[in-house]
Amino acid sequence: MSDDRTSAGDPARTLALLWRDEAATPRRGPRRGVDVDTLVEAAVALADEQGLAAVTMRKVAERVGVGVMSLYTYVADRAELLDLMLDTAYAQMPREDTTSQPWQARVTAVAEANRDLYRRHPWAALISTLRPPLGPGQMAKYEHELAAFDDCGLDDVTVDDCLTHLLTFVRACARDSEAARTRDQPDGVSDEQWWAAAGPLLTRVLDMDRYPRAVRIGTAAGTAHGSAHDPEHAYMFGLRRLLDGLAVLIDVDHRVQ
Repeated sequence: MSDDRTSAGDPARTLALLWRDEAATPRRGPRRGVDVDTLVEAAVALADEQGLAAVTMRKVAERVGVGVMSLYTYVADRAELLDLMLDTAYAQMPREDTTSQPWQARVTAVAEANRDLYRRHPWAALISTLRPPLGPGQMAKYEHELAAFDDCGLDDVTVDDCLTHLLTFVRACARDSEAARTRDQPDGVSDEQWWAAAGPLLTRVLDMDRYPRAVRIGTAAGTAHGSAHDPEHAYMFGLRRLLDGLAVLIDVDHRVQ
């Protein structure tokens, strides 16, 4: 699991960078031919192409054509760069106007927007945001997503709880989906090939009388989904159940019959 997290740098300097407050982050050294936005764009592209581990200060500097020491005149360290990357990705998310739609549709739109974010930037799901990057992208995202629960009869703390639960679910599904997408790459063995090899071996050692449910239900699920885990099915099933759970909290007058 990645140890990368947002808001791991100096709070005052990171916030100044996120909000592009140049007065609070004076640039050291001679003026360069690139700016912070150029560096962030390069870092995002690098992460999209090669994964989050590829984002190092040296590689970003090479991509924009500056010396690595020059990079430190813009951002103090990789922690600041990660905050800038994620906040930029948030800022670029489409914000669909769903104000006239039922709450289920509004909440689903939030889930789908975040799922699309992780499809475009798989690395974003690997960064812990327990301390969120408090930049303009994060704040615009939060403001927009909270509106999905308008007029649902919930108090403010419960609204935040509901949104957090939704986003945690989508992020977990995104991580599983990315793992499924890349799982064949290291050894070149597909799921079907792996099960074809492992299945007969498991049958030889497994006491079916001792694990009757595991055998029966596991076989049924594997046959239905073509794998031990189908990320698409898991997301759709989970989202429907999540909406069912939220409906318990929401005033009956706002439910869609």
